[in-house]
Amino acid sequence: MENLVRFYNDKRVFITGDTGFKGSWLICMLQALGANVCGYALAPPSEPSLWDAGRFFKHIQHTHADIIDQSILQKTLQDYEPDIVLHLAAQSLVRHSYESPLDTLQTNIMGTASLLEAVRFTPSVLSTVIVTSDKCYHNVGRPHPYVETDPIGGDDPYSASKGCAELVTHAYRHSFFSDKGQALASVRAGNVIGGGDFAADRLIPDMFRAFVKNDPVSIRYPRATRPWQHVLDPLYGYLLLVEKMAGEPEKYSHGWNFGPLQQETHTVGEMVERFASYWDGSKVVCDSKEHPHEAVYLGLDCTQASAKLQWQPRLSFAESVEWTADWYLRWENGEDAFALCLEQVEAFLSLK
Repeated sequence: MENLVRFYNDKRVFITGDTGFKGSWLICMLQALGANVCGYALAPPSEPSLWDAGRFFKHIQHTHADIIDQSILQKTLQDYEPDIVLHLAAQSLVRHSYESPLDTLQTNIMGTASLLEAVRFTPSVLSTVIVTSDKCYHNVGRPHPYVETDPIGGDDPYSASKGCAELVTHAYRHSFFSDKGQALASVRAGNVIGGGDFAADRLIPDMFRAFVKNDPVSIRYPRATRPWQHVLDPLYGYLLLVEKMAGEPEKYSHGWNFGPLQQETHTVGEMVERFASYWDGSKVVCDSKEHPHEAVYLGLDCTQASAKLQWQPRLSFAESVEWTADWYLRWENGEDAFALCLEQVEAFLSLK
């Protein structure tokens, strides 16, 4: 941990999508490590939002603009002169991608291209990380975890957009970055959970909204398996990767998986049961209606991150759910959202 503090202290870090759930948590972690952070994003994607609840805009320099607006993005980057860029801006919901496929494709594909085009004309940037998804892989329904060399693909607009973002990143790496000494990697995380997620059509936020109203929560695919992990675990992996990229850019410039241990992959039903146990009188029902296709099994093989970055999840499945439920319960009881995030970040960073 001391190495990370030394590395990030006074580093200038640029985050796209900082108003989102993961972006807000990343701000908190980077501040705990002593970094200077600049963010770039549209308004938060939900109401309420972690960004607004924690008043994160008070803690960083922020530009309100669209990732597609390449001229504004490039000027913002060049004016800030960051050392590191972390690209999180995205349309991040599978079901929304069926309702708004063009918006999803535009944001996730052309938004990534727009960011990379701006970075290549910003000489201060030494390392860039593009955040995609575990859904970027061509999911053929096999009950085996995906490795970084598996084929990219997607049967729904969201998954396809993340697969395309990987291809765009690959093209820019080989066409423009490899001969400049600029490191460029992509990262693929599992299903993240954590306090402060208020997105629509996402399991934990849906349960929280239902339980606080004493309403039953409806779940779609109780037997579907997902690589659940606390949001701090993959974010910590991204930051470890950036540190390594700074020393050996070519060696670490490729795709990376960050997911739970294989024995910690659980079904939707198991997640629901554990999270519901923290609310008295919670009710769960199964929704038998037809819904857009979602993969039955998703799993990530993180051997590469373990061997080359010495990264492993710090929180078990049970701990991840406990930390998440604790955040929501305390926030609902009036505690400050930013203080809750900072408390959990500091506790996470102190784990051995």
